[in-house]
Amino acid sequence: MKIGFIGLGIMGSRMAANLQKQGHSLVLFNRTRDKAEFLLGRCGKFAGSPAELAGQVDVLFTMLAHPDAVEQTAIGLDGFLNFLPPDAVWVDCSSVNPSFSKKMAAAATRREVHFIDAPVTGSAPVADEAKLTFWVGADPVDLEKIRSLLLCMGNKIVHTGGHGTGTSMKMVINLLLGTGMAAFAEAMALGEGLGLSSKMLFDSLLGTPAVAPFLAAKREKIDNRNYEVEFPLRWMQKDMHLAAVSAQETGVAMPLTNVAKEMYRLAMRDGHATEDFSAIYEFLAGNGHSLPSTTPRLSGPLTRDSKVATLSAKLA
Repeated sequence: MKIGFIGLGIMGSRMAANLQKQGHSLVLFNRTRDKAEFLLGRCGKFAGSPAELAGQVDVLFTMLAHPDAVEQTAIGLDGFLNFLPPDAVWVDCSSVNPSFSKKMAAAATRREVHFIDAPVTGSAPVADEAKLTFWVGADPVDLEKIRSLLLCMGNKIVHTGGHGTGTSMKMVINLLLGTGMAAFAEAMALGEGLGLSSKMLFDSLLGTPAVAPFLAAKREKIDNRNYEVEFPLRWMQKDMHLAAVSAQETGVAMPLTNVAKEMYRLAMRDGHATEDFSAIYEFLAGNGHSLPSTTPRLSGPLTRDSKVATLSAKLA
C-alpha cells in the first residue's frame, strides 16, 4: 500500500512517524520542508507539491490546520485531488466543520476517490504514544481498507456513521474541552480573588465531579506558568468558531460557546495564540500582561478586572 501524508505539524508529524515505525514508507509534503526532514530517508521521501505526491500513492492522509488549508491543498493550485488514481482513499484527519467534510466528500466522489473524515482526539504526548482516538465518518468498506493504518497511530476507532459524522463528533468534544477549560480558569480566578490559594483550589477541585478529568493534566502548566504547547490556543479558538458556524447552519443556539470563543480570541490578542490552550487561565486569572497596541489601552497593567471589562466591551 502506497501512503502519502500531507501536514506535518504538532500532530501530523507524530502520526506520520508512527506509520513509519510500523514499517510503512511514506511520500510526504508540508508547506515548509524543514518540518519533514526528520522523516526523510529509507522510509520517507519528500514530494515537491500535493499534486506530485498524489500521483505516487493510493492512500492519502491530510492533517491540516483549518478548512481553507485543506481546500487549497486538495483542489487549489497544485492540489492533489485531480491527481489521485481512481479508487484511491483520502483520509482527512483535520479538525474542520461537518459541512466542509461533506463538501470535500462530494468533490472526492466526483473524481472517483473514496473520502473518509477521521479527526483525532489526543494531545501531542498521546500522539507520540500512538494512543489517539479516531472518529471516523465513512462507508464501512472504506474504513476497513485503512483500519490497520489507523491502528498504527491510535488505539481506538469509533465509526460514527457517514461523511461528516466524524468531524461532528470531534467538534462536540473540542467544544466541551474549550468551554471546560475556560470555565475552570474563571472559577480559579474567583477562588483566588476570594483569598484561596491556587494550591488549595487545585487540591480541592481536581478529582471531583465538578471538574473535567482532563484538567488534572493541565495543573503542571498552570503551576509553573509554562504553557508549552500540546494543543495550540489559536486552534482551540478556531474549532470553537467552527462549532458556532455549524450551530448557525443547523439553527442551534450556543450562547456559552460564543462567549468562550471570544475569550480565546482576546487571549490570542494578549499573546497566547501559540501557547497551549490552557493559557486561557493566564489570560483570565493571571496578572501583569498588557494587550497589543491594536487594543484600546487601559490605565495600568492588564489585571483580572480590566480583562473582564475588555471582554464585556467586546461582547457588548
